This record gives sequence, C-alpha cells and structure tokens, in this order.
Amino acid sequence: MKLWWVGIVISLVFSKWANGFVEHSFNETELSFLEAYGESKVGANYLMVGLTLIPGAGAKRAVCLDGTLPGYHLHRGYGSGANSWLIQLEGGGWCNSIRNCVYRKTTRRGSSRFMEKNIAFTGILSNKAEENPDFFNWNRVKLRYCDGASFTGDGEDKARQLQFRGQRIWLSAMEDLKSKGMRYAKQTLLSGCSAGGLAAILHCDEFRGLFPRTTKVKCLSDAGLFLDAPDVSGGRTLRNLYNGVVGLQGVQHNLPRVCTNHLDPTSCFFPQNLIANIQTPLFILNAAYDSWQIQSSLAPASADPAGFWHECRLNHAKCTPSQINFLQGFRNQMLNAVKRFAMSNKNGLFINSCFAHCQTERQDTWFADDSPVIGKKAIAIAVGDWYFDRTRVKAVDCPYPCDNSCHNLVFQRAN
Repeated sequence: MKLWWVGIVISLVFSKWANGFVEHSFNETELSFLEAYGESKVGANYLMVGLTLIPGAGAKRAVCLDGTLPGYHLHRGYGSGANSWLIQLEGGGWCNSIRNCVYRKTTRRGSSRFMEKNIAFTGILSNKAEENPDFFNWNRVKLRYCDGASFTGDGEDKARQLQFRGQRIWLSAMEDLKSKGMRYAKQTLLSGCSAGGLAAILHCDEFRGLFPRTTKVKCLSDAGLFLDAPDVSGGRTLRNLYNGVVGLQGVQHNLPRVCTNHLDPTSCFFPQNLIANIQTPLFILNAAYDSWQIQSSLAPASADPAGFWHECRLNHAKCTPSQINFLQGFRNQMLNAVKRFAMSNKNGLFINSCFAHCQTERQDTWFADDSPVIGKKAIAIAVGDWYFDRTRVKAVDCPYPCDNSCHNLVFQRAN
C-alpha cells in the first residue's frame, strides 16, 4: 500500500512539473497528496468507501467540466448517529482560464472518469471512535470536486466543450442525499477542506435552508480562509486568480447577495468579506501560515523571479528573519479578518501557528496521540466541543515558533 502511494505521488508531481505547474505553482491537488504521503500512515486498515455517481444529474446539466456525472462517497451511520449527516466538500484549487480548465478536465478534478473508485475515510470521516470521537457513527459523505470554482459556477464554453456547473452539482448532490435519508436528519455538519473549505463558507446558509428549523445545522471550514493579501512583490496573485475563476465560470450569480450588494463579485469570493454575515454557526479552522497560501498566493514563482523565496516557501526552517517577519504580517491579517466573526457566540475558531494545509481529513492532525493542540486541546475535540455546545471555542495560537505540536509541511522540488 505504501509503495502504491509513493507511485501515485511521484507520477502526480512529475506530471505537474512537465506541465509547468499549470500556471500557478503547486496546486491543491499536489498538496493533498504530498501531505498524505508526508505524515499520514496510509494502511490497509483504513475504511475504503466506493464512489456513487449521481444518476439524475445529467438531465439537470449538473456535470463535471468534461460533461461526466458528478459523484460522492457515502458511508452510512448507525446507532446514535443514524440520523446525523456530515458532508465533506472536497478541495483541489480552481481553474481560472480556458487553458487551465481544459487541462483540468483530463484529471480527477474535472472528470469522474479519472476519480478513484474507492477512497480512504480518515480523520473527520473515520468510522472509528478512537480516531473520530464525535462523528464516527454519523452518515459521512465526501462530495467530489470536479468543477474548479468551489461548487459555485454556472455557465459553459461550447467551443472548448467545458461545462462550468458547480452550483448545479451542489444542488443535485444535496437533492440526491436528501432522497437517501438526509431530509430526516436531526443534526448536520457541512465541512470542507481548502477550495472545499471556501465552498463550505459560500454554501453554509444555503445548506441551513435545506432543513427544518428543528434540525441542528452548523458549518466547518478547514483551510478555506484564503486572504486577499499582497504577494511578496506587492501584487495580488490570488485576487487575479479569483477574478479569472469568477469571470470565466459565471460565479457572480451564485454569491451571497449580502456581499455583492456592496462589493464586486471577486471580493465576494474571498471569505474575509463573507464570514461576519453568515447566519448559520460556522467554525473556522486554519493554519496561520497556510502552506498553500505561502506557495501559491504569497510567494509564487511569478512574484519572485529572482528566487529569493524559493527555499523559504518549501521549508519554513530555511526562511530568513525578514521572510518570517513578512509571514507574521500575514498571520496578523488573518487575525484581523476573523475579529468581527469571532465576536459572535455561535461561531468557533481554531487558528494554530503551523505551516500546514487541511487538518481535518488527515488522521495525524485531526485526532492522534501527537496531534496539533492549542491549550492541550486537539482539533477534533475543539470542533466537537463547539458543535455540541459543550463549551465556546475561540482558540488562537501564539505566533511561530512557539507551538511545538505542529505537523509542519516541508516540500522538496527538483530544480
């Protein structure tokens, strides 16, 4: 099994290098694989869950970039969790240009043809109480990501045979899951990692609207707090990327009106402009030094032609004092972005000072003997305490390098 994962990682990374990083450095697909290989122990004892395609999606044009049917992985709950549902929205970056999206539809991020038929359910998706104490026996769903716009686009490009149907995929999946028992849920949690974490924010209030007021509904965004922050050259790498996504995929029509009434659509794709106005209880889990944002938003090669940030962006231990100072400024921006959000008693917060990205799906960061902690509390316990109203959770770590519980990511790349 380990050799299989190593083969996957090597083939993935080399295919991306050969393709010139598809216009923007490491993308989220690579990061998720590298994280899994770097620290998670992938073994035969993990629960493997099969892919279910949504049969009625085609008639609604709720399809992946290449026109194939979207899908999800569902593992049924039992006992006290039989009427509880956890929906995990898959991450995987975005496509912001025709060239980008045409490439993407030849991968599992744009076509169900290339999706794994079975995936491991670990971390927040685990079915073992010792690995996932609060959600192990819930109905747990992983909705696959194949639209490239955080499940929000609605448009097409007939000439290039591209379908931008993220919003329809979202609606079709929710309808299908409701028909399989989710409509009777007593409690639900919408979660997501990275681009899926952004999607969980964007769809949080919509998700609340699917259920009666008597149903307990909350949302969790893991590594989805992407900031509209300047890169190392003073440019706006991520804003430019998002501007392409929003314009190309027709996202603007599906963004929260409370935001688009006073800000431009691209600004309303940034969580910092949304989170304070979300009515449904929301938990934000994020690394203060998010690995993806450092690599692809703050210090991408395009903003660093001389390569001053090359070593630092791959390994925080190789950052100079001035580079760490820049990253401390990014952490301060993140804390400022959540200040108003954190004032609400219904919301939860866990900002740890790690160089990481996505901490709910990996067993070693979600709940293990050496998991990251803030105040001796692991992420799984913090999320559970917040969801079940056991205690308020507003945990903010001290700045780097004070936290020695982090599972920091280190990347290596051929020159």
